[in-house]
Amino acid sequence: MTIFQGILLGILQGIAEFLPISSSGHLAVAQNLFKLDDVPLLFDVFLHLATLCAVCLYFWRKIARLFSILGRWIVRRAQPEGSLHPEDLLAGSDKAGRRTIIAVIVATFITAAIGIVTSKKMPQLSIKSTCAGFLVTAVLLIVSNLKRKQNEAKAQKEGSTPAEGVSLFQSIVIGVMQGFGTLPGISRSGSTIAGALYSGVDAKAAGDFSFIISIPAILGAFILELKDLGEVSSSIGAAPVIAGCAAAFATGYISLTFLMKIIRKGKLHWFAAYLIPVGILGIMFLK
Repeated sequence: MTIFQGILLGILQGIAEFLPISSSGHLAVAQNLFKLDDVPLLFDVFLHLATLCAVCLYFWRKIARLFSILGRWIVRRAQPEGSLHPEDLLAGSDKAGRRTIIAVIVATFITAAIGIVTSKKMPQLSIKSTCAGFLVTAVLLIVSNLKRKQNEAKAQKEGSTPAEGVSLFQSIVIGVMQGFGTLPGISRSGSTIAGALYSGVDAKAAGDFSFIISIPAILGAFILELKDLGEVSSSIGAAPVIAGCAAAFATGYISLTFLMKIIRKGKLHWFAAYLIPVGILGIMFLK
């Protein structure tokens, strides 16, 4: 792999990781087009790790609040006055933060259980299966948008306000969706946001929670693939990996900022218009 190819794959990862179009699927397609059949999975995980840094930078305030809430929870200390953030449904209060922390743990365990199974199946999947995953993601986005509209209409009719945190049931649904999002072609962010919206999580909180739970998921995948570290060094080299990670971090932060605006506007289903033709063309022409 050349440095230029590493940068291109990094840019692709940075864009596709946060937009609901499946970064792993697009990396698989790009590697197929570049004839890079010997790229170890750990290279993809390195790129995911770079975009994880973008997540931590973007959500550092919310992450800091959750750690503060966890600390107070452990030592049984009350929340100080003036530290409430009502606009933050996930970490604006100790009650919301505790529910969110439990939800992250539950969703992560479910994702790990499913991910162990899907990781064994991934080497057997063809590029056409990956492109079929694009179509599955498109359907998820369309269906979740319809469910979001139903939830908003119901809340407006009843005059209810969004619930704080994420419930146990919602965390189970999101964890399952994130587990299936480990398959190439099925967007992790798209599937988890769809699962959150479908289970009744507020749209903005759904986007925030989707990326918060990506942190332990990506770290876990990185640890599992560390066994291939020597293979990455011998088959790719350090320079393409470093260049790719730098490109993934920069473009990842930009695309994450863009996506959060799209989520707040309720336009996530727009990406289905891209995924459907890409999936069909991939099934027809890629081998």
